[in-house]
Amino acid sequence: MSHIHNFSAGPCILPQQVLEQASQAVRSWDNQGLSLVEMSHRSPAFVDTMEECRALTKELLGLPDRFEILYLQGGASLAFLTAAMNLLPEGGKAAYADTGTWSAKAIKEAKHAGHVDVVTSSKEQNYNHIPEVGHVDPDHAFLHITTNNTIFGTQYAQMPECNVPLVADMSSDILSRSFDPEPFSLIYGGVQKNMGPAGAVMYAIDRERLGAAGRSLPSYLDLEVHLGKDSMFNTPPVFSVYTTMLTLRWLKEKGGVDVIQRENEAKSSLLYAEVDRNPLFEGHAERGSRSHMNATFRLKDEAHAEAFDMAWKAAKINGLKGHRSVGGYRASMYNALPLESVQVLVDVMAAFERSHG
Repeated sequence: MSHIHNFSAGPCILPQQVLEQASQAVRSWDNQGLSLVEMSHRSPAFVDTMEECRALTKELLGLPDRFEILYLQGGASLAFLTAAMNLLPEGGKAAYADTGTWSAKAIKEAKHAGHVDVVTSSKEQNYNHIPEVGHVDPDHAFLHITTNNTIFGTQYAQMPECNVPLVADMSSDILSRSFDPEPFSLIYGGVQKNMGPAGAVMYAIDRERLGAAGRSLPSYLDLEVHLGKDSMFNTPPVFSVYTTMLTLRWLKEKGGVDVIQRENEAKSSLLYAEVDRNPLFEGHAERGSRSHMNATFRLKDEAHAEAFDMAWKAAKINGLKGHRSVGGYRASMYNALPLESVQVLVDVMAAFERSHG
């Protein structure tokens, strides 16, 4: 197969060695003579896989002992409600930062659990920046943030300082950079951006906050129930968990999050430098809020769109079209995307300037 430069916003690009190992396991896994996807999730081989996946996640994120890791189903879309149901006491209130489509969805779902105050928002500017949080009432149970906004190409450069615990949806930038986990009570994210194939959501929960809401919860929404069953209250998404475990091994072998952060910064710096230099293009996100994971930009003259689309497709670039909320283009540069792919895109943009500038 000819090489494709995969800038898709998700599901994510995965390391080639992970794809090869996972495909082998689908055929025959662990010398068992059975496929990974037809073996019991209670088999010793998969129980070991789940435990390794949980342990590697905690290690690579640098989480304190008070955190426990769960791999469940439902993606971040279910986690929006699950997070609020587990951490927002009945009659209490929570603070939310509105920085994009997914934070707006989190706000909508959290309102099913209790009172939500939107303490900051960039909606009126079409989410082109990360707004300052400012003061948060200490009576709020937590402040919820979405650390990276895939659609609009914005990202918190630093986590907000706050006098209440932080809860974060890190679906699209988890394990891409280091951060201080101390202020957090809960971190969650769908694995399909940086960690593995679609089908699972990761929760890193402070065990000391379990039961903090004082609610009677449906079993599947109760993180304490899942923890009591070692993340296997029901049949887990075995392929997604296994392939995520392989990706975590790959990241550890590379040297961990600090190493991949430097690679990610090099990729985004290369692309943003071309967006800023090239007179045919302009970025969507304000410079201080730009995402290292998802670069959003557009042509200044849409009359060039058809020709530019032909140019990047001819270069075997995939997934560059922007979301309809923003238009233009979105280059998603997740952990496994090589710098060489970004260079191909930059070369296409420079060549397009020469032919159409």
